[in-house]
Amino acid sequence: MGIVSSRTESHIEVVTVDVPPVNALTVQGWFDLARAIERAGADEDVHAVVLRAEGRGFNAGVDIKEIQRSDGYAALVGANRGCHAAFGAVYDCAVPVIAAVHGFCLGGGIGLVGNADVVVASDDATFGVPEVERGALGAATHLARLVPPHLMRTLYFTARTVTAAELHGYGSVYRVVPRAELDEAALELARDIAKKDTRVIRAAKEALNGIDPQDVHRSYRFEQGFTFELNLLGASDEARQKFLDDKDG
Repeated sequence: MGIVSSRTESHIEVVTVDVPPVNALTVQGWFDLARAIERAGADEDVHAVVLRAEGRGFNAGVDIKEIQRSDGYAALVGANRGCHAAFGAVYDCAVPVIAAVHGFCLGGGIGLVGNADVVVASDDATFGVPEVERGALGAATHLARLVPPHLMRTLYFTARTVTAAELHGYGSVYRVVPRAELDEAALELARDIAKKDTRVIRAAKEALNGIDPQDVHRSYRFEQGFTFELNLLGASDEARQKFLDDKDG
């Protein structure tokens, strides 16, 4: 369990997140995921990457318990840097990254999906950023790549979620399929990309990133600065502890 890379089909790297119970990643987990994506993109034999998960949902964000167990701000800074590395690895991967999403996709999961090139999802998938209820800010940069501006603000301020079907209506989710068909749907798309000349696809990925209207790296780091301010004020610690107390209560 953890971050597992496999290549069961020619030219397609499958990166799987398997961290029970909810795929909430520790600081090390985010860096491990970043390295797995980076290694895949650096391998000339890889033409496409599928990012998927096992378990109840795609991703539940950062491991809040790890942050609460830690003294000072080392774990918080580590989580910030780890998320930035993982989200950036998906965006900067030299080949297209297809996110295959099932169940819940929250917080850091939105950072991964928002920076992916293509998203396919199961019909039980939901997407949201509950950061304001955890005393944090972040991933608005990536949520804004999935929904229109006013909906993004509504979802952000309320911590509500949207379904895969709703995102399909906006064009940010390419396909919605039954849960049992999700992996095959992602692989089918990856095969279509992988059979193209990888020199052209790699150039296309770089070109598309180059014409992106927003610098996702800088935008996300800007958000993270406010998260750190909220921690200095004590608001974040109170919100995280309330979340854990309510969850265990």
